[in-house]
Amino acid sequence: MAGQLKEVRNKIKATQNMQQITKAMKMVSAAKLRKAQDAIVQMRPYARKLQEVLSNIVSSAEGDTGTSLAVERPVEKVLLIVITSDRGLCGAYNTNVIKLARNTIQEKYAAQNAKGNLTIWGIGKKGTEFFQKNKYKVNDTFRDLFLKLNFENVQAAAQAAVKAFEAKEFDVIELVYSEFRNAAMQRFALERFLPIPKVENKEGAKKSDFIFEPAKDELIAELMPKILNTQLYKAVLDANASEHGARMTAMDKASENANELLKNYKISYNRARQAAITTELTEIVSGAAALQG
Repeated sequence: MAGQLKEVRNKIKATQNMQQITKAMKMVSAAKLRKAQDAIVQMRPYARKLQEVLSNIVSSAEGDTGTSLAVERPVEKVLLIVITSDRGLCGAYNTNVIKLARNTIQEKYAAQNAKGNLTIWGIGKKGTEFFQKNKYKVNDTFRDLFLKLNFENVQAAAQAAVKAFEAKEFDVIELVYSEFRNAAMQRFALERFLPIPKVENKEGAKKSDFIFEPAKDELIAELMPKILNTQLYKAVLDANASEHGARMTAMDKASENANELLKNYKISYNRARQAAITTELTEIVSGAAALQG
């Protein structure tokens, strides 16, 4: 009986220690989330408007748009830029991003993958390590981008992707990442990066009319790389905020589960203690009765 009581006491202590860790991690993630959320909320309207302007210009341009970045080619070689986190303990966040990437490969680019013409650029250790382990063609140059997250580092990745597309190393480049909604919700997104997607004009819709100053070709050539840098930066900021939100939610759930475990352990401990007391009392009463007899 004493051994059983000691075992339950050890479980209670271990659960309390674990709960302290999960509560601390939740507080850290909440602090990081506030900063990450502010960054993406401020960036998102700007990035979306730039992307909308660029897509409208490409769609409304007659003939050559003045850049190779909008040219549609037969899709023979594919690049997926998969953005996950460096660390775990964030629920199903990384699993869902990886699942979307794998589903995209199986459903959309199975033929290219079978020929060895599908490449993955991993941003974040979890996704990179998963695809390397599963024998995909992986480039880990930008794996550690989250160690020093800033616009310059993301811009380097975007420019490398643009150069690879212009050199015809890839015919299409897509982003796989998590779009931040709130601390408890993310939208796992597949987004075209290159070639620049055109806006489908609905029947009867008014065509965009732009006045270009300086010349259209010069302006587009200057704007396109900058807007693509911003598009990738927005995706990385979205992923960063999603990670902290997912981890905060996961640690909150873990703390709640620890509370439930503690309740159960304490009930078990009290029952074992009551049984031990009852046994001792029975032995005392039995001994007294024997002496009287």
